[in-house]
Amino acid sequence: MTFIHGIANKPPADRLHDEWLRILTNAGLNLGTEGVTTKMVYWADVLHEAPEAMTAGAEAATSAIGTDSAGEADAPLGPTLSEAEFIAGLSAKVGGVLAARESGQDISDTDVGLERIPLPWSVKKRFLEAYLRDVHHYLFNVESTPREGETYRVQDAIRCRFVDALRRAPGSGPHIVVSHSMGTVIAYDCLKNVVDCPAIDALITIGSPLGVDEVQDRLLPGWSRDDGFPANAGSWRNFSDRLDPVCGFDTRIANDFLVGGKPAVVDTIVRNSGAWRHSISKYLGQDEVLSAIRQELGL
Repeated sequence: MTFIHGIANKPPADRLHDEWLRILTNAGLNLGTEGVTTKMVYWADVLHEAPEAMTAGAEAATSAIGTDSAGEADAPLGPTLSEAEFIAGLSAKVGGVLAARESGQDISDTDVGLERIPLPWSVKKRFLEAYLRDVHHYLFNVESTPREGETYRVQDAIRCRFVDALRRAPGSGPHIVVSHSMGTVIAYDCLKNVVDCPAIDALITIGSPLGVDEVQDRLLPGWSRDDGFPANAGSWRNFSDRLDPVCGFDTRIANDFLVGGKPAVVDTIVRNSGAWRHSISKYLGQDEVLSAIRQELGL
């Protein structure tokens, strides 16, 4: 199983990898005992100078707002008109979900009674800036120099890491990708737009912004609504929470990634607990997510 993390800075790669395994183990799925090999596609260092410290225990590091939205990233300004329009559109949609959370208004016609979950503006601002920066820099392949003497083209560098991880995976048994947040965009982009990207047996996307028009428009030339499903992805299961600001604007993506005009993605809505619904630790603890992982691995 190949993991790929989401937006913002993260703890060191080995610590983050071990933490995802710990979360799954605590939820009742010990991949090591089951003989499943795992790898984390780590890309936070392409944008950040140094890893984030894991403090106050591992659970706090992954379930608190910190790991999913921390960092002192400035929102990108967008030097071209298309970049400025992209940033403005994405900001409005994510900001709208945050505002709906704050007011308690319904985000979807099919979901009623969403509780009010207030977040301090300072937290929302940090999250929004980190989210906009990471998504923009990847989709527009911006040049990044996180440390002296190290410069990357963000999309090029991360694509290489993802494709290399798939190539190095053991050849026996099913191979699935579990992606979170911005990691879902990276996984999809590579499977659909990188010609020599290896095939996998299943793609699991969690808390994904792939339903947002501005993101889809930057996934060309591979993406189209009628044939957006990547042929080399096997099956695709998508999990979202309507109070997750990254995916809450459009939680169902099956209608956006069709195969010959017919749905192929399996969308599942879950309901995470607490103030911060985007946390990977909460998603991985959901029975529906665990069941999907087990089924795709043949456990």
